Amino acid sequence: MSLISNRASAQDRTITLDEAVKLGIANSKVLKLSQSKIDEAVSQYNQVRDNVLPTGSVSFAYNRAEIPYNHLAFGENGINLPKSANAYLGIASLNETIFAGGKFKYAQESNKLLISISRLDADKDRDQITYQIINAYYNLYKVLQSQKVVKQNLETIDAQIHQSQRFFEQGLVTKNDVLQFQLQRSNVELTGIDLENNRKVINYDLNILLGLPESTQLNINQITEANRELGAMNNYIDTALNYRQELKQLDLRGKYAETNIKTINANTKPTLAASVGGYYVDASGNPIPKIGNFITPVTLGLTASWKFSSLWTNKNKISEARIQRDEVEINKGITLDNIRNEVNQNYHAYQTALDKIRLLQTSIEQAGENNNILASKYKSNIASATDRADAETLLYQAQINLELAKADAGLAYYTLLKSTGKLNK
Repeated sequence: MSLISNRASAQDRTITLDEAVKLGIANSKVLKLSQSKIDEAVSQYNQVRDNVLPTGSVSFAYNRAEIPYNHLAFGENGINLPKSANAYLGIASLNETIFAGGKFKYAQESNKLLISISRLDADKDRDQITYQIINAYYNLYKVLQSQKVVKQNLETIDAQIHQSQRFFEQGLVTKNDVLQFQLQRSNVELTGIDLENNRKVINYDLNILLGLPESTQLNINQITEANRELGAMNNYIDTALNYRQELKQLDLRGKYAETNIKTINANTKPTLAASVGGYYVDASGNPIPKIGNFITPVTLGLTASWKFSSLWTNKNKISEARIQRDEVEINKGITLDNIRNEVNQNYHAYQTALDKIRLLQTSIEQAGENNNILASKYKSNIASATDRADAETLLYQAQINLELAKADAGLAYYTLLKSTGKLNK
């Protein structure tokens, strides 16, 4: 009891589920990494677009030649060269690929698809983070509700101990009767210790998920999601087939595989490129241009090339690319089956959770009625302390089970929602 009361006084934040999800998403390091991957994919796409632009270069070089032996003898005559010579060479060029078999176009399409796939990865990470927060939130709620039940039962048992001690002093019950209630209290206290330990662990994990200080004590308001009604299972399956990111990704990967085949085919086609170049050649010792000392040829070029060996070296590459495309289709079929099974399992799990709540509500009424009867009989000295304690224990256990079932049903609903791909929609 002291553990519960001390913790309650230390709590400093009550949080709703919506607040927890928003806070967790805003502070998630995983989602920040996902956004970084999207930015990386966009950057790669922009780099591919840059490949379509003309390429240009400019250079300027100086060369000096020392000629120690500068005389060439040709019979009686000879040629005398200077002892040294200078040369300046400047080159400027601009190149543009006119046709490359569509490789640049397909490269852009491929990178666009990779950006979309990265964004779907981020959506999956967002759903996963959201579900982790919801799971931790409900687990904390289960512990807190169980602690409330423990506290209520300790108060009730304390009253029973006080009453049994008075009966013992009056000679109406034996010392063993008093010990039965004290033993029951010790068992409940042990449950309370375990619950407090679980609460600390879950509270810490949830603080990390939400980006809160580790020492923050979290409390949770009453949840009401357990009352949501179920629709037809086929509706949930259809929703999953329309919204699950995995299927959208596989569709994009199928398009990526098709584009890859086109890219490989483009390697078998000829290319056509245009170029323009300018040269500055100066053999004087003065780097400053002077009319008569330099020449400036300008060139225009058009180059057609064809690596025709690709006609026979590419066939196995295309074969591999087609196999990869077929693997995507096979994987999509497997994923479709897995999604249907997942939705079916989660649907029936939620249905079972709702059935448990209805059954436990009935059992609490029965346990409460039984407890009242045994309490009356005990006061009349008709029932033993053991019977009285057992009735109290049954009621206590039914109360805990109902609170846990409500939380399980709420979590089962969100699990079903996650399997349809609409957790964050």
